Amino acid sequence: MGADDKIKNTAQDLSGKAKEAVGKATDNDRLEAEGRADRAEANLKQAGENVKDAFR
Repeated sequence: MGADDKIKNTAQDLSGKAKEAVGKATDNDRLEAEGRADRAEANLKQAGENVKDAFR
Protein backbone atom coordinates (compact mmCIF):
# COMPACT_ATOMS: atom_id res chain seq x y z
CA MET A 1 0.00 0.00 0.00
CA GLY A 2 1.26 3.45 -0.78
CA ALA A 3 2.09 5.64 2.16
CA ASP A 4 -0.01 8.38 0.60
CA ASP A 5 -3.14 6.21 0.63
CA LYS A 6 -2.49 5.10 4.20
CA ILE A 7 -2.19 8.72 5.35
CA LYS A 8 -5.40 9.70 3.55
CA ASN A 9 -7.32 6.77 5.05
CA THR A 10 -6.04 7.56 8.54
CA ALA A 11 -6.93 11.24 8.14
CA GLN A 12 -10.44 10.32 7.02
CA ASP A 13 -10.83 7.97 9.98
CA LEU A 14 -9.68 10.65 12.43
CA SER A 15 -11.99 13.20 10.82
CA GLY A 16 -14.86 10.76 11.19
CA LYS A 17 -14.03 10.18 14.85
CA ALA A 18 -14.01 13.93 15.45
CA LYS A 19 -17.34 14.44 13.68
CA GLU A 20 -18.87 11.58 15.63
CA ALA A 21 -17.62 12.98 18.96
CA VAL A 22 -18.89 16.48 18.20
CA GLY A 23 -22.21 15.04 17.09
CA LYS A 24 -22.57 13.12 20.35
CA ALA A 25 -21.58 16.13 22.45
CA THR A 26 -24.08 18.41 20.73
CA ASP A 27 -26.86 15.83 20.25
CA ASN A 28 -26.54 16.31 16.49
CA ASP A 29 -27.58 12.95 15.04
CA ARG A 30 -26.78 13.97 11.46
CA LEU A 31 -23.18 14.91 12.31
CA GLU A 32 -22.74 11.77 14.36
CA ALA A 33 -23.99 9.66 11.43
CA GLU A 34 -21.65 11.47 9.02
CA GLY A 35 -18.76 10.64 11.32
CA ARG A 36 -19.70 6.96 11.42
CA ALA A 37 -20.02 6.94 7.62
CA ASP A 38 -16.60 8.57 7.17
CA ARG A 39 -15.01 6.03 9.48
CA ALA A 40 -16.70 3.12 7.70
CA GLU A 41 -15.55 4.40 4.31
CA ALA A 42 -11.98 4.78 5.55
CA ASN A 43 -12.04 1.24 6.95
CA LEU A 44 -13.31 -0.14 3.63
CA LYS A 45 -10.59 1.66 1.71
CA GLN A 46 -7.99 0.33 4.14
CA ALA A 47 -9.29 -3.22 3.72
CA GLY A 48 -9.16 -2.87 -0.06
CA GLU A 49 -5.56 -1.69 0.11
CA ASN A 50 -4.69 -4.63 2.36
CA VAL A 51 -6.18 -7.07 -0.16
CA LYS A 52 -4.21 -5.47 -2.98
CA ASP A 53 -1.03 -5.74 -0.90
CA ALA A 54 -1.69 -9.41 -0.21
CA PHE A 55 -1.65 -10.19 -3.94
CA ARG A 56 1.58 -8.34 -4.69
